[in-house]
This record gives sequence, structure tokens and C-alpha cells, in this order.
Amino acid sequence: MSVNWRNIGLFAVVALMIIGTGEFQSWNLALAILNMGLISAIMALGVNMQWGYAGLFNVGIMGFAAMGGLGVVITSMPPVADAWAAGGLRALGGLVVGVLVILGAVQIWKRMAPGKTRTLALLAELIIGFFLFRAIFDGGVQAIEAVNSASTGYLGGLGLPVIIAWPVGGLLAAGAAWAIGKTALGLRSDYLAIATLGISEIIIAVLKNEEWLSRGVKNVNGLPRPVPYEIDLQNNPAFVDWAVQWGMDPTTFSSIVVKLAYASLFAAVLLVLIWMSQMALNSPWGRMMRAIRDNETAAEAMGKDVTRRHLQIFVIGSAVVGLAGAMMTTLDGQLTPASYQPLRYTFLIWVMVIVGGSGNNWGAVLGGFVIWFFWVQVEPMGNALMGWVTATMPDGDLKSHLLSSAAHMRLLTMGLILLLVLRFSPRGLIPEK
Repeated sequence: MSVNWRNIGLFAVVALMIIGTGEFQSWNLALAILNMGLISAIMALGVNMQWGYAGLFNVGIMGFAAMGGLGVVITSMPPVADAWAAGGLRALGGLVVGVLVILGAVQIWKRMAPGKTRTLALLAELIIGFFLFRAIFDGGVQAIEAVNSASTGYLGGLGLPVIIAWPVGGLLAAGAAWAIGKTALGLRSDYLAIATLGISEIIIAVLKNEEWLSRGVKNVNGLPRPVPYEIDLQNNPAFVDWAVQWGMDPTTFSSIVVKLAYASLFAAVLLVLIWMSQMALNSPWGRMMRAIRDNETAAEAMGKDVTRRHLQIFVIGSAVVGLAGAMMTTLDGQLTPASYQPLRYTFLIWVMVIVGGSGNNWGAVLGGFVIWFFWVQVEPMGNALMGWVTATMPDGDLKSHLLSSAAHMRLLTMGLILLLVLRFSPRGLIPEK
């Protein structure tokens, strides 16, 4: 297999940009860009599986990333004993009743003959079940949220190691994707986009309002970490001696070491995922998925179950996005439902896939690093540029307007990068073979 020096050169340029950030700005900033670049690359890889492999236009990425974040909370946070005693079992009982009501409605629809009797039975079952669910569930939720609402007011989690929460976040996102896919994947691509965006907004709304589950907009802080805390390293005499040997302040050195530890974990996950996705793409399964993407009618004529395969790749891609969402929440150390915005967790990820090269796993990874680097660096660059442009201008409305508009350079640059790539490399920086 011949070595593609062009692709290697593109990754080398990205590496040089990150190293340059460390040399000319700070290594803490460079490693922060690297860590979020790794997570963004994993998210772009998940979206590339859906769009690049199967042509599924999913614009509900932020919902699956949020499900990954929720997985960290319910897996790694310690349980709140008082909340469980106050209404935990009652709230769970209400959820069980709700699930049984839905399953009962499905059975009525399937087993009864179409007609007025089935419609009346279905309405009666849903109405009675709804009021029964609310009667049980609401009391439990009110009791849970009343338990020290300023600091807890939720059930907490299972208290397991946070590394376990990463695959759990992927599984939660996969479960949500399965439920969405069973109802929405039969829609045309534009309607599928509307449906996934709407459902992702519903997921965010639930996380914001169901305080018993994730504290809502009060946020869950102090999530466990898979790496040491900086303060623990600074209090370790051996570590302090190590920092002195490197000629660095222990506080700065501890932050760099922690970020490097995170980068090692994230890079290991990315390498495993890229290896698995490359193996899948080059297998008969991958060729079948690309055949379905290119011509569904011909694939169906060859006996392929297009709907089933679409559901399969939709679930797999969403699980990867959920895994990345869990990693990001772990890196942040908190779950903040209000921070999940389509601009950051949908639009930006799509730009990464398009710029990198849809249908190419390495292209999606490259796009994740490139776009995230500019997303972080453009705003300070814009401030410096506007400061230089307005240096000789007299004080006034025009100067104030130009200085205040520097923040919009970020969006302008994203659009400019996208236009340039689509003009000079329409299939992305690393196009699909």
C-alpha cells in the first residue's frame, strides 16, 4: 500500500499549528485545543458513519451528545440516599407504569382488528394510563427535588468509575437513536433532518426541566475524573521536585500533566474507533452500506434490507457521538444542559465532516482538528486584527462597532473556510476514494 504523503502532510500541518500555539501562547491552551480536537474528531467520525456511509442527514447531534453526558451523571456520581428514600422508588415505579402503558397501547394496535372498537380501546388505555402514571410519578419527583434542592435535589448515580460511564453514554445515545430511527428513518432526507433536530431539542428540554434526573439548569458539578486532580499533584513532594527539574512552576506543570493524561485516554479511544471504522468500511458490510447510499433502489433489488441497514448505521453513529459526549462532560467536570446549542454541537460538527471529507474516516478526524483549532483561535486573532485596524482611528461609534464585532469573526471564518474548501476541494481535504 502506497503512502499518501499529502494526507500525512495535512495532519503534520495541524500538529505544527498546535505546537506553535504551545510555543507562542501557552502549552495549557495548546493541550486544551488538542483534547477538544480529539473529542470533536470522534463526534465527526460518528456523523461521518451516518452521512458518509449511508447518506443519513442527522441534525440532532447535540441530543445524542447530551445523552452521553447524562450517562456520566447516572453512572459515576454517588447516589443521594435521602432522595432515594424520599421518592426514588416511587418515581421509578411511575416510569415503569409509563412504559407498560406504551407497550399496552402497541399491543392493542397490533392485536385488535381495525375499527371503532380498537380506537376507543386505545384512547381509553392511553387516557387512564396517563393519569395513573402522573399520579405515581409526580409525587415521587416532588419528594426527590425537595431534598436539599440547593445542592442535590436529584437521585444521583451509581458511583461507578467514570471510565465505565463512557460506553454507558454511548449505549444511552444508541437507545435513543433506535427509538428515533424506528419512527423517523422512513422519512425523506429533509423531513428526517427536521425530525432529528426536533427530537434533539426535546432531549435537551427534558434534561433542563427534569431536575430529579440531572438537576436541570442547576447543573451537576464535581463529576469524578479518570486522572489525578491538580491540587493532589501540587501537594506531592515528588511531583514538585519533578516540576523543578523541568524548570516549571508546579501549578502550571500539574495542569499540563493532567491535560496530557486526558489526551492519552482520548487518543487511545480515537485510535480504537478509527481502526474499527476502517475495518468496517473496507469489509463487505461497508461496501453494502455505500451501495445503499449511492442507489437505494438498486440495493433493494439485490435483496438488501435498506431500512434495517439505515437503522443499524444510525444507531452505531449515534453511539459514537454519545461516547464523545460522555468524554467531553468528563473533561468539563460538569453537566450543563443549557450549554447544548445547535451551533456548537450540530452545525460545527457538520462543518468538520464536510471540510475533512465525508465518507472518509481520516478526513472526518482531520476536519475535527482543523475546525476546532480555528474555532478557538479565530476570536483572539480577530481581536488582534481589529485592534490593529482601529489603532489609528479616532474614538467614536465606528471604532467601537469594529472592536465589538471582533467576536463575529469566528462565524465569518467558519463560513469562509467552508466556502474555500467547497470551491477548491469539493469533496473535502481528504476525499473519499
